[in-house]
Amino acid sequence: MNKDFSLQRKRPRYSPAIAMVVVCAIVSAYWWYPIARDQWLEKKSDASPSWSGGGGPAGPRGQPVSIGVAQQMDIRQTVQAIGTLTALNTAVVRARVDGELKAIKFTEGEVVQAGQLLAQIDPRTYEAQLAQAMGQLAKDVALLKNAELDLQRYKDLLAKDAIARQQVETQEYLVKQLQGTVQIDQAQIDQAKLLVSYTQVTAPISGKLGLKQAELGSLVRSGDANGIVTITQTQPMAVVFAVPEMYVPLIQRKLKSGQSLQVEAWDRDLTQKLATGQVTTTDNAIDVATGTLKLKATLDNKEGLLFPNQFANIRLRLDTLKNALAVPSQAVQRGSIGTFVYVVKPDNSVTTQVIQLDAVDGEWQSIKGEVKAGDRLVVDGADRLRTGSRVEVVKTLTYKMPDVSDGKAISGLNTKSLASSNAPAIVGKAVAPTGIPSPPNASAPNAQAPTEGGRPPWMDRLPPEMVEKVKAMTPEERKAFFQRMRERRQQQGQ
Repeated sequence: MNKDFSLQRKRPRYSPAIAMVVVCAIVSAYWWYPIARDQWLEKKSDASPSWSGGGGPAGPRGQPVSIGVAQQMDIRQTVQAIGTLTALNTAVVRARVDGELKAIKFTEGEVVQAGQLLAQIDPRTYEAQLAQAMGQLAKDVALLKNAELDLQRYKDLLAKDAIARQQVETQEYLVKQLQGTVQIDQAQIDQAKLLVSYTQVTAPISGKLGLKQAELGSLVRSGDANGIVTITQTQPMAVVFAVPEMYVPLIQRKLKSGQSLQVEAWDRDLTQKLATGQVTTTDNAIDVATGTLKLKATLDNKEGLLFPNQFANIRLRLDTLKNALAVPSQAVQRGSIGTFVYVVKPDNSVTTQVIQLDAVDGEWQSIKGEVKAGDRLVVDGADRLRTGSRVEVVKTLTYKMPDVSDGKAISGLNTKSLASSNAPAIVGKAVAPTGIPSPPNASAPNAQAPTEGGRPPWMDRLPPEMVEKVKAMTPEERKAFFQRMRERRQQQGQ
């Protein structure tokens, strides 16, 4: 009886402990399940045959890749620079005489021609001065004629020895004095006429008008700083930009030989070509602070898209590399061995070929190396390749050929990244000469970013059974999963 009673008293001591153990086990299982599931997915991914095909015989397949073909073509050697647009001529239209502004004959923003009437100043004051000068001239002309008649009489009397010679000479000098007075009067009339003409304000140059600086009825003066309006000559326009001194000898040789250097102006986003033109002159010294030489070019502005002080991306065409070996720019890879491409051999294995970069023209990169025209090069799907890896070519991409004809747009287009078919390629993040290799710090594409068809690239890099499991993950779980896989590849030296 006492034994049973003692057992009944001890039983409650162990019940809370057992319950606590069960709760801890449940919590631990709930906590560690996502981690264990991800580890299982990683092991299954490593253990599964790579890229096993559905419906076919079991066995490994190559990594799916897209390829491009190396070709020989003419490549344009261009230099990118930042330029500032300037008007060829700028004139502030000021009143040359003081007076009330009686009429404004222009519209703001209007394109005017040299000599066109722009404004009218009250001319009455200056017309009165003209009339006064003309009256003075008439008076002095009459005095002159009278003096000339007297001189003739004195000469006749001197011939008869009726008067002294001194009187005749005095009359001669009086006539000359009056002749000078008449000339002064005529000059005053000319000046008065000029002042009257200045009351009509005309355009000194052809160009586009700015905003008016004087209102109708206001008193304008010749010393006004802002004048009445400003005219800028915008057709054609000028642009000033700087190029590295390494290109100066080539530029000088071409200019001295009479060859034209074509220039194109693009907008800030490099999506729209604004104008084309030619280099007209260079500065007389290299800037020692920047190691650049300033060039000035004249741009056609018939469409009126350019304005003074406007920013523009400038492309200067230096030369054309004839029959150069070129590869798609997307095929160029960078690594510890330098710049290289993956060449697909006939057995669908890849080999690494180190190359030297030359000029970039649109979607093509001219190179020097062991690559030959017609070689198949990996342009997409190269992130997990190494020498000897087997690949499966799923697509052969074609690229826009450069247009090297004179006067054409230096397109530099990447049709997969820009909407406009006339946009130049952007090398790196800064505007740099396109003949210089791109910096090796270009960021890698996002593994989860969708491609052109909206399909994320990781779907093409995982076995089908893994794709469904990854698709079922939340965005946070998927991000962590790919991060762990990248870390694991880095640890394995991939």
